[in-house]
Amino acid sequence: MAATDLQQPTQNADQDLGQVLDQALDRDLDQPATRTRGPGGLGLSGKLLLLTVPLVMIAAVLLYVPAIANFWVNRLNDRVAAANTAALVLDAAPLGMVPDSLSREILKSINARAVAIKMGQQRRLLASDNLPATIEHDVDLRDMTVWQAITGSFQMMLETGNQPIRIVGPGVGNAQFVEIVTDELPLRQSMYRFSRNVVVVALIIGILTAGLVYLALHYLFVRPMRRLTASLVGFHENPESSARIIVPSQRSDEIGVAERELSDMQRDLMSMLNQKSRLAALGLAVSKINHDLRNLLASAQLLSDQLASVPDPRVQRFAPKLVRSLERAIAFCQSTLSYGRAQEAAPDRRMMLIEPVVLEVRETAGLANDVSIAWVAAIERGLSVDADPDQLFRVLLNLVRNAAQALESHASGDGGPQQIRITGKREGAVAILEVSDTGPGVPQKTREHLFEAFQTSGRPGGSGLGLAIAAELVRAHGGDIHLVEGTIGATFRIVIPDRPVELLSIRNERQRA
Repeated sequence: MAATDLQQPTQNADQDLGQVLDQALDRDLDQPATRTRGPGGLGLSGKLLLLTVPLVMIAAVLLYVPAIANFWVNRLNDRVAAANTAALVLDAAPLGMVPDSLSREILKSINARAVAIKMGQQRRLLASDNLPATIEHDVDLRDMTVWQAITGSFQMMLETGNQPIRIVGPGVGNAQFVEIVTDELPLRQSMYRFSRNVVVVALIIGILTAGLVYLALHYLFVRPMRRLTASLVGFHENPESSARIIVPSQRSDEIGVAERELSDMQRDLMSMLNQKSRLAALGLAVSKINHDLRNLLASAQLLSDQLASVPDPRVQRFAPKLVRSLERAIAFCQSTLSYGRAQEAAPDRRMMLIEPVVLEVRETAGLANDVSIAWVAAIERGLSVDADPDQLFRVLLNLVRNAAQALESHASGDGGPQQIRITGKREGAVAILEVSDTGPGVPQKTREHLFEAFQTSGRPGGSGLGLAIAAELVRAHGGDIHLVEGTIGATFRIVIPDRPVELLSIRNERQRA
């Protein structure tokens, strides 16, 4: 590949990547978040107050209905009791001879027009004054039900005028019952006064209750909800500021749980945004150095083409590997644009032998001539993997480099072996590869985020991208990568299943063959 052929696609890739990153930065980092606030109106406290007052009034009305009925029945019983007293006085006179003036005074004292009793089979009119010709309403207290008391009390309150009513109640002594004829206007007026007093007391109690309920709910619920809302609005305006994270209280109820969960969510979101910012900055830096790196690789490829013509056997042996490494580096630079968009190219899978890839990984990692680290490759003879050769090479290279760096940084003085081991086997339609070392292993605190970008680098200058890239490439093959527990050092297992094939396509290929 000539240098002129490399420079043109480099410039296009740089321009495209620069535009993508500039747009992402302008959208996510430079522009502040805006919040559209709704129109002003009653807040939660005002709505709570407006809801509490009518509820208290409804409760007062429900209490008023039986109260006025009970008041009406008590007033009627008072009239009956007064009538029994008057009947005893009138009946005690010798031969029933009571002066008319005394009878009128007695009737006036009990607010009655007539008093009568029934003893045995005889009804006696003990006294009367201005007795009406007809009586429209009769009230019998001897067998009155609750519903009759309610309807009767409201019927009397809704009527007008001063009609006489006859009240029948239980008698005293030998009397079976006592009857009294009285005017309903004084009774109705007393019921009006009672209703007015009930309304005034209900209003006072309602206002006091509503105020107390409002204050209690305001301090227990409304203020914490306002605090949660203010924290949400403030965090939306600047989600990358740790000062906008809510400090949870010590409450143990649902609001305390909501505060703690909101605080944890805000911290996680802030961490994710900071990580996204680092990724955007990294992509922008890569786009700036991509052009110069491609030019350097183009020059190195020209030199490698010249080396290929040197007749030296050693040069002829290493020149193809150097050319292959440069081609792989150039292809990797060409994928910078897709990596800047946070996606890898789809794997170009085919059945391939794994042993040559493992040998190339060893030489690329510089372990072929390193006597301080032992290299062990225990791979089944003729093991084939259905994978993309370049992507599988990148996966193994990242794992081997991590293992080598772990062994170099450990450098224990106990004389223990420094070893990297790669094993491979097939189980049915699944290929299993393992990369292990005898280093210190993976710290426990980093295992939860082992395959996340910028989370697992434990050495100075490390980017924390190796395991994240390896996991992404393995999952693109439909496989899985994980850390094997309970081993010396660190052991990573890679599982890559073969692609499912259709029987019809196999038959067609065999027929063509």
